[in-house]
Amino acid sequence: MEECTEEAVQAMLPQVSQQRREQALRFRHVFGQFCCLKSWLMLSAMHIGEMDFLYNEHGKPYIEGGPFFSISHCKEAIAVALDDQPIGIDVESIRRFDPELVTRTMSPSEQAIISASDHPERAFIRLWTQKEAVLKMEGTGITSFEQLQTLSIPDNRIQTIEKEKYIYTIAYV
Repeated sequence: MEECTEEAVQAMLPQVSQQRREQALRFRHVFGQFCCLKSWLMLSAMHIGEMDFLYNEHGKPYIEGGPFFSISHCKEAIAVALDDQPIGIDVESIRRFDPELVTRTMSPSEQAIISASDHPERAFIRLWTQKEAVLKMEGTGITSFEQLQTLSIPDNRIQTIEKEKYIYTIAYV
């Protein structure tokens, strides 16, 4: 990925719609602005045609008439998925986590998986990306800790990949 700088943000601004410029500039930090613009340009490169966003009742962006897409970013990684069916993607860096977050977001059985793992940080991030990708695919996003605790992960509708220091999950119909 190219360098995340103010200059890179300024260079990308003229390449996107006014709507996307406004959305990007709502981020207070250069990193958020960069990821917002870069992910849009990645999506544009995958899809030819008008891409004015509309938003569902949960704030999920979509393109009238399709295609379906999902965007995610974290430190040093951006992921974009595009399909003719609903799709969700999440990418997270593998890092330490707050044990309280595990208690608030994972079911007892998921907590046991994390606790029993030789690499609990990987186990947590793996489950987190799976949950977030499913919720993005469903178009709701995260609405509460209880929602995360009770969400069941459909094994036959997700694919999780670990690469270097990141975990990516795609959820699909």
